Amino acid sequence: MVELERAMARIAYLLTRARRHDRAINAAGITVDRASVPLLRTLADAAEPMRLGELAIRLDVEAPHVTRQVQRLERTGLVERVADPDDRRAQRVQPTQSGHDVVEAIRSVQLRWMREALTAWSSEDLALLATLNHRMIDDFADHSSCLETGEAYPRTGTEG
Repeated sequence: MVELERAMARIAYLLTRARRHDRAINAAGITVDRASVPLLRTLADAAEPMRLGELAIRLDVEAPHVTRQVQRLERTGLVERVADPDDRRAQRVQPTQSGHDVVEAIRSVQLRWMREALTAWSSEDLALLATLNHRMIDDFADHSSCLETGEAYPRTGTEG
């Protein structure tokens, strides 16, 4: 388990460095701050516009942070508010076409870099890595939710 934690720390460090973000946005030919990228990606990947509270929960951040980010992205034309079909008093937020374009540009650069970095990996190894990563992320998210609610975490599988 210690080696897994070390590997995860290395991945987190590599993926969250400001210099990497700067290189990615330069390669993509866009200008967007680092904090906006996960928010834009979440909105772009959502099946429908999201409420700010839903977005905060999904990103695991405080609601005021999301509100400030959305306001900033609205001013730059990357997101827009739309009426909530379930509650006329409420609003949801969705990316504009420019917001979708920014996400696609970043995603394209990051996919290219991943292909270059993992070019020697077999398609089977890549599929296994994706499967295990999704499983691990889902378990981390479930565990985080249990920590917040005080519920006991359901243990399944074997310990490693």
